[in-house]
Amino acid sequence: MCRAKWLALGVLALGLIASKAMAFETVREAARGQTVYFNAWGGSTQINDYIAWVAGEVADRFGIELVHVKLTDTSEAVSRVLAEKAAGQTTGGSVDLVWINGENFLAMKENDLLYGPFAFDLPNFDLVDTEGKPTTLIDFTEPTEGLESPWGMAQFVLIHDSATLPEPPADLATLAAWAKDNPGRFTFPSPPDFIGATFLKHVLHAAVDDPEILTAAPDPATATGHLAPVWTWLDDLQPALWRGGRAFPANGPALHQLFEDGEVALTMAFNPAEASSLVLDGRFPETTRSYTLADGSIGNTHFVAIPFNSDATEAARVVADFLLSPEAQARKQDPQHWGDFTVLDLDKLAPEDRALFDAIEFHPATLPPGQLGDTLLEPHAAWMDLIEAGWRDRYGS
Repeated sequence: MCRAKWLALGVLALGLIASKAMAFETVREAARGQTVYFNAWGGSTQINDYIAWVAGEVADRFGIELVHVKLTDTSEAVSRVLAEKAAGQTTGGSVDLVWINGENFLAMKENDLLYGPFAFDLPNFDLVDTEGKPTTLIDFTEPTEGLESPWGMAQFVLIHDSATLPEPPADLATLAAWAKDNPGRFTFPSPPDFIGATFLKHVLHAAVDDPEILTAAPDPATATGHLAPVWTWLDDLQPALWRGGRAFPANGPALHQLFEDGEVALTMAFNPAEASSLVLDGRFPETTRSYTLADGSIGNTHFVAIPFNSDATEAARVVADFLLSPEAQARKQDPQHWGDFTVLDLDKLAPEDRALFDAIEFHPATLPPGQLGDTLLEPHAAWMDLIEAGWRDRYGS
């Protein structure tokens, strides 16, 4: 893009933001003194530290108290809001902001559990790359319609130690063959953990002849046939897995621990920079590297949403807007703090804000965005309901 066009886009974006900011000022004034109970996964020290930094910033800047309610699974918050609605609690809800996407967003949307639309009215939303990153508007094939605000980009990667496994298996077929030649050296988390479920989505993508069918809810008349190759592939692989496929790690951190301990040769993450963060923490060796499968890699956006019965909707919107600010997005993308890729269009940023991103240094364990390969879209959430039910029947609870 030529410099003149880049500058014109920047001026236009800044003008829109300034206009929205003036209208948003009344929201900020009403937000002062409110408490936001932010329900978000609490399984990562880095993420918890980042949210603590956000809490300090919104307290200093906007007079908002942000309380991180640490979850083991987002469905906990969804179930709580659903129970409150069933009990007729239309105000004073226990959740003011929730980190969400996928099946949980669909459940909240279908049950009218969401406040809004609000996202499009956030001043910083104009900086979001909705064209280059279309999943900022479509969550697992479900249009967001402004009911959730994009927060970060995710793409599935496999992680290996290049010193001990210099040429990791490049695709699912090679992976299965390698696992059989190296029994016990590969596993994945048990669904419904999102890392394990995402790995199975790759198997599903490879199993169907036309990926287009995954963009809609499965047809009961044909779903069994489409899923049959998934179970065939897994049944064939199971005896070669860690512990003979009789047990599976509970989640991503548990799989990372097996990799750190040398029990398995591969781990996996839904954050391309996660390996870098673990190297910097001293947990993974300097020779750690990430890669994506040649078949393609699942990618999506994660969001924040506001439940319908929150009494702090003004403060929740102010927090959501701050999460989209260049400062907060750049800090989040820095692997020293988190390593979660931005939802923003860097060409829309003022030069001083663009410089925040240009200054970020990634360890060689992280693949830069241009080397992440083809992105596979998330299947419709109903496909995972079938896969998780089938998984429980075949391989455990």
